[in-house]
Amino acid sequence: MINQQDITGLVLAGGRGSRMGGVDKGLQNFRGLPLALHTLMRLQMQTGATMVNANRNLAAYEAFGTPVWPDVLSDYAGPLAGFLTGLERCETPWLLTVPCDTPLFPLDLAQRLAAAADAEGAEGADIAMAAAPEDDGKGQITVRPQPVFCLLRVDLLESLVAFTQAGGRKIDAWTGQHRCAIVPFDRPGDDPQAFFNANTLAELHALENSSAPQA
Repeated sequence: MINQQDITGLVLAGGRGSRMGGVDKGLQNFRGLPLALHTLMRLQMQTGATMVNANRNLAAYEAFGTPVWPDVLSDYAGPLAGFLTGLERCETPWLLTVPCDTPLFPLDLAQRLAAAADAEGAEGADIAMAAAPEDDGKGQITVRPQPVFCLLRVDLLESLVAFTQAGGRKIDAWTGQHRCAIVPFDRPGDDPQAFFNANTLAELHALENSSAPQA
């Protein structure tokens, strides 16, 4: 079994925030606290250690009391740059990534991803990825992978270095090279808003107004 202490949690807060007008998304207010701090506090309940990946306003993120690391790749190279930074700094066998703009992600995320990774045959999976219900735009709800919610073996660092050095930037193109367990979060009782991410200030305010406070 993968123990909670074997997992380091990483908050991905290194984006440009372009759909929020270029503001630092992780520092926007949600229920009276910075969005990324909500995410970090939720993650700290599930992992042995935590850190934040951010590329600006580093002092503000450092005030959260956890290590902060900028991308090791230049020019805002996307979530995989955060994965790479996290894997390079991770001191546990597993790294759990979550984006800073999804403050209601499940409190059993680490537990369910770890269980799925363990269940994949004798060797287990290299990656366990969450999947969640989404509207497909045609009025139908389908369960889709959420690739920024990943539990990764730290041993994948060498593979990701090679992939990014070759110019790769798409998460699914890289995760597709490895044993990956997809974990649906569509059980009765699972919060349908758990994986809702706020890309704009309007979406952030709507999420804040529509969801009751949770632990």
